[in-house]
Amino acid sequence: MSAYESSTRTTNTIVHFSASFTLPDLVGEIHPAGDYKIVQDEEPIEGLSRIAYRRVGTFIHLPSIAEGSRLRRIVRIEPALLHHLLETTNATGELSS
Repeated sequence: MSAYESSTRTTNTIVHFSASFTLPDLVGEIHPAGDYKIVQDEEPIEGLSRIAYRRVGTFIHLPSIAEGSRLRRIVRIEPALLHHLLETTNATGELSS
């Protein structure tokens, strides 16, 4: 067993959406502009001469941070959709690639 085999790296990012947005899997829900937590899980790629990671999951926390709701959800989101939303809502915040 490799030292990296079961280690997953998690990156937390806060992004600010300047406009409301919808997610295709959550029909009928409109998420208001605001700050949202994005989590990306990555696992190491075995067999390389240096450490490299591949993304295995990207998630968005709903609702926005400012809403402070006790009912929070973590929803899986496709990275391409997330990048599209970030571009089309003039969002601010950096996601790691």
